[in-house]
Amino acid sequence: MKPLKIAIQKSGRLNEKSVELLKNCGLSFENYKSSLISPVSNFPLEILFLRDDDIPEYVQDGIADLGIVGENVILETEVEVSYLQRLGFGKCTLKIALPNDSAVETLNDLEGKSIATSYPVILHKFLKEKQIQADIRTISGSVEISPGLGLSDAIFDIVSTGGTLKSNGLKAFADVISSEAVMIGRKGEENNEHVQELIQRIQSVLRAKETKYVVLNVPQHCLDQILKLLPGVKSPSVIPLAESGWVAVHTVIPERDFWNKISELKAAGAQGIVVMPIEKIIL
Repeated sequence: MKPLKIAIQKSGRLNEKSVELLKNCGLSFENYKSSLISPVSNFPLEILFLRDDDIPEYVQDGIADLGIVGENVILETEVEVSYLQRLGFGKCTLKIALPNDSAVETLNDLEGKSIATSYPVILHKFLKEKQIQADIRTISGSVEISPGLGLSDAIFDIVSTGGTLKSNGLKAFADVISSEAVMIGRKGEENNEHVQELIQRIQSVLRAKETKYVVLNVPQHCLDQILKLLPGVKSPSVIPLAESGWVAVHTVIPERDFWNKISELKAAGAQGIVVMPIEKIIL
């Protein structure tokens, strides 16, 4: 059976996180910084390193079976692929931004204005939905300098921290879409045995990143109250300690609830709380 092929970004903001994710899934590969193709030695998979703009079309056309790419690129290229897994990194927002001294106050004020962007397809759909007629000017790279050069009245681009906007005398005006890295697949290959195994590995890594493993010592008379605070993956494990009247409780806490839970547990009588990261969670 031929190995699967997964395409990831060769360089850029998603490359490092994509490589880290695949390695955390137990995949062994080398030379990824100097080669366009890296075979995985312990799984039927080859990794292709491509420009992110090319990844969706390679997957759609069957050159690659899978891909890791920003959702914004998929929407811009309008390809037919399957969304297999959201990956939780590479998060950003595509926004319309204006010069700080712009007189534009509402979306309707963009009527007749020129907007520079590297994402004309997404912008066109947004403006059409809002029934706004604007002049879309497609520019490859350095979109943020176009208002300062008199090439446009506004821009539409990826914004992560806003630092680039600020340094170019721009301000965020309107959010259009949010994006993150996703794993995509060729249509019809979703049920492939090895595709499903890779998805399960990825999901186990993502679950682990979202949770903490917690061990705490609890007086026996406080146990019922403590257990009400700890749902765990199924239910917390309770182990008697050598000291009479005390138990150790082991459980998993969602990262989003971490600090609130710790405060509540301490107030309920828990002591000696130990919090540890989790490498994998396989359900």
